[in-house]
Amino acid sequence: MSEEMDGNLILAEALKEQGIEYVFGIVGIPVIELSIAIQQVGIKYVGMRNEQAACYAAQAIGYLTKKPGVCLVVSGPGLLHVIGGMANAQVNCWPLLVIGGSCPQDHEAVGGFQEYPQVEACRLYCKYTARPPSPKLIPLHVEKAVRLATYGRPGACYLDFPGNMLSQSVNRSEVFLYSQVTPPPLCYPNPGDILQAAALIMKAKRPLVIVGKGAAYAGAENELRKLIEFTTLPFLPTPMGKGVVSDLHKQCVSSARTMALLSADVIILFGARLNWMLHFGRPPRFSPDVKFIQVDICPEEFHNSSSAAISILGDAGLVAKELTALFVKNHWWVPPHSPWWTSLLEKCNNNKMVVQNQINDENPPLNYYAVLHNIHKNIPEDSIIVSEGANTMDIGRTMLLNSLPRHRLDAGTFGTMGVGLGFAVAASMWCRHNAPNKRVICVEGDSAFGFSGMEIETMFRYKLPVIIIIVNNNGIYSGFTKEDWPSVQASQDELALANPPTALSANTHYEAMMGLFGHKGHFCETIPQLVKAIKDSLSVKDRPSIINVMINPSADRKQQNFSWLTGSKL
Repeated sequence: MSEEMDGNLILAEALKEQGIEYVFGIVGIPVIELSIAIQQVGIKYVGMRNEQAACYAAQAIGYLTKKPGVCLVVSGPGLLHVIGGMANAQVNCWPLLVIGGSCPQDHEAVGGFQEYPQVEACRLYCKYTARPPSPKLIPLHVEKAVRLATYGRPGACYLDFPGNMLSQSVNRSEVFLYSQVTPPPLCYPNPGDILQAAALIMKAKRPLVIVGKGAAYAGAENELRKLIEFTTLPFLPTPMGKGVVSDLHKQCVSSARTMALLSADVIILFGARLNWMLHFGRPPRFSPDVKFIQVDICPEEFHNSSSAAISILGDAGLVAKELTALFVKNHWWVPPHSPWWTSLLEKCNNNKMVVQNQINDENPPLNYYAVLHNIHKNIPEDSIIVSEGANTMDIGRTMLLNSLPRHRLDAGTFGTMGVGLGFAVAASMWCRHNAPNKRVICVEGDSAFGFSGMEIETMFRYKLPVIIIIVNNNGIYSGFTKEDWPSVQASQDELALANPPTALSANTHYEAMMGLFGHKGHFCETIPQLVKAIKDSLSVKDRPSIINVMINPSADRKQQNFSWLTGSKL
């Protein structure tokens, strides 16, 4: 106990004690020694190329493991670069711990290197921000940050470490030690609320279940599957609620989403929020008379946007289990030939026929549906799908199906672009240590890929076999072919006035980035080329692959009853 230890070692051991497994980051002054100490205590450190991507990776690990991933960054600009990622984790409700080095305390207020009020800057985007007052108290603040990141509604926490604190030495006997945070306590629902909810559902003529990201995070898949199976209730998943109950399940009515939302008279929400993604629970997307049953672990979420008929505070799995028991006791289920099911199935079949016509059109230049359908057909069924982009992600949610929970990572509630490659790095690291035969498929729009494309080097460095598929339409939302690019004879000074804001360079060969590492990528303009590229990429086990698929720059999604977001405006 007479051993001297510095702040770097105290912090690394405190993280280890709290069960932290992964740290993602970019090192520099004053955290280089800290990163080495982190590895020495047995925590995996993944060096990234961009702080935001590191932050996205850390929060994705938090979602997959229910333990915070750590993002390690340098002072000043390094910390400020992760604020977007912190906000994303906070809005998405994913556990994250950001550790920032900062200006030495004796340099503060006199123009220190990269001096910035970092604790104050992060407070808006976190559940908890702090600077330990001394190295002795570092474990206390690490324990609290991990606890607050995971207890209640998960979110982001920030701890600030001046360079002089990290280098300061104290006797080990003086360090305040804290044992590992226990798993978050389960919230058991009020039995009276369960009885009311069951009664309301059993009286409904057109009941509907919506499965949200919160149910996926809670690990409620077994209980929800039993509920759906016994009651034959129709269900809709939110984008990251997909796979809690398989998208291929006969009771999934995603193909009739608009009709299901508009016609349902009782809707039970398992870990889903009535925000913009569910059109605030308001007309015209919902019936004015619809009754909501909200199931959430956060009471502050109840009655947001729309009043709930019944609010159940409790773990999604426990609520589903209790409801199933009541339905079994009452011998209640939705008759498969009821008018409600008949109308839903008819709408599902009609919509699938419309989409099938676009799937069948494999003539170049390709469209989204043909490309995404063939991706789905040719990747392993249990793949983790990472997706971002405008139409690429939106249409991909309907075409790239999930059978397992927590197997889809995308822009989420905050609608953040640039998350894709960071998420993919994290998912692939998780697979390496938990499911080594599982593949990560990262489906990107060309614009979205540009946010963090150099993380391809990170994937090579750590031998991560991520398959990156770029659905390339030469622009943001849409672009131009080489032949159709506006023939403006502009000087270099006039290009900023002449080039369309949504257009990117035509037919960019993103796959050529593989040449930086001595390999070849895949450039595809036809479906047979795409299928072969996927097959070839699946055979690669020790490095990433890039498949660049050219589609029609004017390709769009099928006609919607409501334009994107317009039906959501208050």
